[in-house]
Amino acid sequence: MAGEKASGSGKTTRGEAVHARLREEIYAGVLRPGARLRLVELSQRFAVSQSVIREALTRLCGQGLVRATPQRGFRVVTISPEDLTELTEARVEIETLVLRRAVERGDLRWEAEVVAAHHHLAGVTGVRPDGTVDPEWFAVHEHFHRTLLQGCGNARLLATALSLREAATLYRRWSVPVGQDTGRDVLGEHQRLTDAVLARDADTATALLAAHLTRTAQALLTAIDRDPGALDPA
Repeated sequence: MAGEKASGSGKTTRGEAVHARLREEIYAGVLRPGARLRLVELSQRFAVSQSVIREALTRLCGQGLVRATPQRGFRVVTISPEDLTELTEARVEIETLVLRRAVERGDLRWEAEVVAAHHHLAGVTGVRPDGTVDPEWFAVHEHFHRTLLQGCGNARLLATALSLREAATLYRRWSVPVGQDTGRDVLGEHQRLTDAVLARDADTATALLAAHLTRTAQALLTAIDRDPGALDPA
């Protein structure tokens, strides 16, 4: 029994590792939008059984990163211009509203948290010389944006804004490897946004945030024009 339990634990550990690796490769654009994910090839690559691969891909389906199609197997999801456009429109409307409330209502503790979050973000390298992005940067970047919104004083509005941010995770991660938006002055964008927030200039802060969100979407929409294969056929 102990041996079976250990074996099962080992399978779970391998499955978690495969799932995490595939998820990061999708986020990083190593596995491109629409790429076919063959069980046999992945099984050989990771030196695990096909059942472990299938379990990992099924989990990724549930997370919206992989699509399973009858008779065609598994593929990385593709970019839906309609979904991206609608999601970005919703985010601009909601996140700017929540940020405006935060600028108007946030207290000194919130200000200090914004300063700390921005300082951390400014200290982490974004786009590397080879065009890739340090995975740590995305977590620090998300913390910064969440901190900006948390001073709004309305739990329901905040939850809605954060839910939309979560829905945009894949598009956000794809903006550099797929959208090829490597010439962007992200550091400057975040500095100007922080300055406007700390100056309690709600109009400037919300305008900067709207432009910040829209640019990410535009990079991917431009990428679709270059590579129709990244389009969602559904």
